[in-house]
Amino acid sequence: MGGQKRPVEPPASTIRYTGAMSRAAKKITLNVPEDLLLDAQKMTGLGITETVVLGLEELRRRKKRHALLALRGKVDFDLDLTKTRR
Repeated sequence: MGGQKRPVEPPASTIRYTGAMSRAAKKITLNVPEDLLLDAQKMTGLGITETVVLGLEELRRRKKRHALLALRGKVDFDLDLTKTRR
């Protein structure tokens, strides 16, 4: 058994979508303010699921941006732009 790891199977409650949502997905029930959801759908032009996924992805991106901004002034780069651009 040469140390090969078997792929972990997703839980039975996980649904697999095709297309834009090709990764494993979890089916959930949400109670959200109707006006908020409708506004988001109008802004994105997407359906309910796609709009919610887009919002969750944006939260993830925002957290990463904040983590990067927290590093501002803490990382010292010694970079010669003239040499880099050659």
